[in-house]
Amino acid sequence: MRKTILCRTLFIILIAFALQVLTGCFNSLRTAGTLKIAGKVFDENTKKGIPLKHVIIQGLVRSRNNNKLEPVEAGQFSTDSSGCFSYSLKKIKGVKNYNFCFVGDSDYLFTTREMTLFDLHSNPKFLWFSLSRLADITIQIMRNSKIPVGDTLSLSWESDGVYFWFLSPYSVNNFGKTEGSFAPASGMGLTWIGRNVNSTVITKVFADKKTKISWELYRNGKRQVFIDTITCKRDFANTVNFMY
Repeated sequence: MRKTILCRTLFIILIAFALQVLTGCFNSLRTAGTLKIAGKVFDENTKKGIPLKHVIIQGLVRSRNNNKLEPVEAGQFSTDSSGCFSYSLKKIKGVKNYNFCFVGDSDYLFTTREMTLFDLHSNPKFLWFSLSRLADITIQIMRNSKIPVGDTLSLSWESDGVYFWFLSPYSVNNFGKTEGSFAPASGMGLTWIGRNVNSTVITKVFADKKTKISWELYRNGKRQVFIDTITCKRDFANTVNFMY
């Protein structure tokens, strides 16, 4: 009997605690009215609207634990066939900054734009967001030298100042497995060691913007750096070759 009463008491305490936590959470995320917003999401270069682009809005809420701003979802919507949108945003009480997160796909990188509540109130019906289109690029590596055997080659690239780790995913077709080894995402980039390092790297970079590709060759204790700069065209098979 005493065990039953004790279990019931503990259960009631746990329920009360859970309700208190949930109530605190709900109170901290109370809405403060709505704001009707409208605008357009368009391609930075062509100025054409991007259809069916999904957007997630996050309110930056200050955490009680570490006093840091943490994103909390405040709503989401998608653009229409012409890239335009109209949405009723439920404002979170006490939140002064909002993230507009544009979901990435094969054509556009995941992008976040922060806006203050003041800016949203200033032009709620004329919110314009531009996104940079991605373009395909293939980087081909061919080793013609027969000696020495122990070369080390590192490859990295950046597009519009964004390092490749933060760009689109890449794939490597490595044809040097027999006498060479490939190390993905090493400290200096992608690295091949050995003699048969002929490979192809397939990825995406920003279209119509400068992309810098860097190779570092370590041979006989010496380091050589080779840099190539290319502006990739959209909807085009952009290719860069490196032979050594």
